[in-house]
Amino acid sequence: MTFEIEVNGRVRTISVERAGTQCGRFRVIVDGVPELVDAQRFGAFGVSLLFVDAQRQSGVVHLAPAAAGGGSLALLDGVTVPVAVNGRRTGHGAADAGAGAHGEQKVSAPMPGRVVRVLVAPGDEVAAKQPVVVIEAMKMENELRSPRAGRVRDVTVVPGASVEAGRVLVIVE
Repeated sequence: MTFEIEVNGRVRTISVERAGTQCGRFRVIVDGVPELVDAQRFGAFGVSLLFVDAQRQSGVVHLAPAAAGGGSLALLDGVTVPVAVNGRRTGHGAADAGAGAHGEQKVSAPMPGRVVRVLVAPGDEVAAKQPVVVIEAMKMENELRSPRAGRVRDVTVVPGASVEAGRVLVIVE
């Protein structure tokens, strides 16, 4: 299968095919560069990726539906980015959920977790990529950032609250 995936405004072509008979082993070609990957589901929205031959760092990628724009959110190493699969074909690019968009933007939980800190309040001015909420998931703190500059319209969580993947935490307008 071949996909176009847009991450942070950059479109990448990715092909995925099973590699041999081993369960969970795939040959992944990103922009013409092949990698052998062991992939396993990790929780409801996570995928554990182990690069078999590579010098690359293996890790866990969490995916969750974006609150708006029809795309997804991906969390890797504490950084959340909007992702669109085949966005050119569907008309839903990752940028639709990001900084260039007009109107209200929602910061959503990319995975289930617990709110550790809320860093903004309604009425606060925020810059693009400014931290707004810290969530703990799998014993790791993940700083979620504003998708654009604007004013915080609403904060829907408090420290200590449990949240499910996709839940809207902060609305910036």
